[in-house]
Amino acid sequence: MLFYFKQHAMANIFSSLKNAYTLFKSVDFKKLEALSKKVDLTKIVESVSNLDETQLQGLMKMMGNPGKKKELPPIEGDFYHLGEEALKDEDRALQLKVRAFLEKEVKPVVNKYWLKAEFPFELIPKIAEMNICGLTYQGYGCPGKTNLMEGMLAMEMARIDTSMSTFFGVQSGLAMGSIYLLGSEEQKQQWLPDMQQMKTIGAFGLTEPEVGSGAAGGLTTTAKRKGNKWVLNGQKKWIGNATFSDITVIWARDVDDNQVKGFLVRKGSPGFAVEKMQDKMALRIVQNGLITLTNCEVDEEDRLQNANSFKDTAKVLKMTRAGVAWQAVGCARGAYESALNYTRTRKQFGKPIASYQLIQNHLVEMLSNLTAMQTLCFRLSQLQDQGLLTDEHASLAKVFCSMRTRDVVSRAREVMGGNGILLEYDVARFVADAEAIYSYEGTKEINTLIVGRAITGFSAFV
Repeated sequence: MLFYFKQHAMANIFSSLKNAYTLFKSVDFKKLEALSKKVDLTKIVESVSNLDETQLQGLMKMMGNPGKKKELPPIEGDFYHLGEEALKDEDRALQLKVRAFLEKEVKPVVNKYWLKAEFPFELIPKIAEMNICGLTYQGYGCPGKTNLMEGMLAMEMARIDTSMSTFFGVQSGLAMGSIYLLGSEEQKQQWLPDMQQMKTIGAFGLTEPEVGSGAAGGLTTTAKRKGNKWVLNGQKKWIGNATFSDITVIWARDVDDNQVKGFLVRKGSPGFAVEKMQDKMALRIVQNGLITLTNCEVDEEDRLQNANSFKDTAKVLKMTRAGVAWQAVGCARGAYESALNYTRTRKQFGKPIASYQLIQNHLVEMLSNLTAMQTLCFRLSQLQDQGLLTDEHASLAKVFCSMRTRDVVSRAREVMGGNGILLEYDVARFVADAEAIYSYEGTKEINTLIVGRAITGFSAFV
């Protein structure tokens, strides 16, 4: 028995010596000597010897893959998977097709055009090829998709650039929508097919230099009927696409019955002049125009036949206000995803700044706002598809989403530090464009009063 224990002990000694020799041969003494000049190896050995088994295993696991890059989760602003779950296969494919187009064709050039305040006209035929203009309308070459699908695409566009989303919203929503909702059948047949293919570009002229929120009863642009023609006088301001549009929907007050009416004014009409607005800090790609109408004559056949009061105008605004809420979602999503990507690659104190608690707090606050906006707009589009959408539904979404977008882009700019104000990182553009979203299609105050009137039964408008 004693012989067995002696033999077993000797075997253990030989095994240990063999392992020690193997370890000795593997040591690079030059590296060890160089390392000893930088750190206290004795303290390191003492620290490691004090680790428990779980800690040692963690250390060995980390040391076992020193060159392996940490695999990070994908950057995805749709945290609740609304697009993936809600859209039919063909609609989901269309959404991803539009996203790919925006990533490939728009994103590489958008900062250049934004900085120069110019419009990338070469993109119009490419957008037309996707067959998404007039997406929700039935007939006239339009796809006849759902309002949810349209909202998702508005979000996708604004996720890359809010200016391009605004251009498209004016064309597909305000201009085409005015004709689709309020035009005669002849007018629809005449204009909508070419507008759907973007061969004819439209604009929408409601806001005036001194009249924005008070458009319902205070338009100063006038219309006077003379025989089979109407004579328009006045000015319109902030009119997107106006510098190059083929037709512009002009809203004017009929001096005879004091009602708001709509007119299709063709490019080049005598008495119709457009001046490009300069020096904007937001939506710089959008070509906003100051329109001056001086005894501009419009044939009766170009008057929107079913637009007889501001209540009719409001039908168009209700429809497009939902789209602006989705634009706000896209702007916020673009800022959030850009900021998340930045914080995962930007290092300070030897680590990505996304690994610090304060940065993660900002990111989660952004995502919380963004997800709340998405789910609200999702329900808004459902109501629209069910024919249940009201003015107050659209207004509440516009108020909430435009406010929350401001918060998201502000936090995105904050986590990026000084780089947050550089155009090359995109967030600076989102910060500026969020200010335009906050104001157009009804200010926060006006939309708030629309909702307030609905819930209290009292009108607080002047």
